[in-house]
Amino acid sequence: MTINTNNNLAAAYGSSASPGAAAGAAASAAGSMSLGGTDFLTLMLAQLKNQDPTSPVDSNQFLSQLASLSEVQGITALNTSFTGLSSSLVSNQALQASSLLGHQALVGSSQASLAAAGAAVTGAVSVPQTSADVVLNISNGAGVLVKRIDLGAQPAGLADFSWDGTLGDGSQAPAGQYTLSAQVAGVSSGTAVGTYVNGVVQSVTMGSAAGGMTLDVAGQGSVPFSGVQRISN
Repeated sequence: MTINTNNNLAAAYGSSASPGAAAGAAASAAGSMSLGGTDFLTLMLAQLKNQDPTSPVDSNQFLSQLASLSEVQGITALNTSFTGLSSSLVSNQALQASSLLGHQALVGSSQASLAAAGAAVTGAVSVPQTSADVVLNISNGAGVLVKRIDLGAQPAGLADFSWDGTLGDGSQAPAGQYTLSAQVAGVSSGTAVGTYVNGVVQSVTMGSAAGGMTLDVAGQGSVPFSGVQRISN
C-alpha cells in the first residue's frame, strides 16, 4: 500500500513543529515518496502531537483518514488472497491437464483422419431432437460419398458411431482425410447437425494465446479445452 506524503507531512509538521523536525520531514520526503500502513499511522500520531492547540485537527478528517487506511489495507489483503487462490487454481489445472494425456477427446469436427488400413474412426452425431432415423455420410477428399452408416432411431443428444475404414463395397479405404456429414429424420434441411470425432490427447498447453488450456488432439490439431465435448479412456 502506498500513500502520497505531500499533504500529510504538511499537516503533521505545521507551524508548531521544530525546524529540525521540518528538515527531517523534507529529507524523508525526498528519499521516499510512499509510506506503508505502519508509517501512515505514525504520521497521523505525529500530526496529533504537533497540532496547533488553537486550531486542532478536525475529528471528521481524522476519521476519514482512518477509514481510507482501513479500506486500502482491506483491498491489499483481498488482492493477496486472490493471488494465492489464482496460483492454487493454476497448479490444480496443471495436474488435471497432465492426467488427460493419452485419453480420447471428443471434439467438434467435420473432418476425420483415417490413420491406416485396419484403423477405425469413432465419434458422434449431435442429434437436435428425437429422431426415427439418423444417418452418417462419409465422403473422400474429392467429395464423393464412400460410406453411409445408418444409426437408426436416436434420442436427442449424442449418437455414437464407429467406422471401421471399409468402403460401401466392402473394400478398405485408403488412409487420409474424410469429410463427415449427418442427416436426421424430422429435422429441416436448414438445421445444422454437428459431428464429433475422437482423437488421442498428445499434449496440453497451459495459458495459451487463446486463454485457458489447449489440447493437441491427434488428427484434429490444437483444440481449446472448452471445445472438448467428452473425455474417455
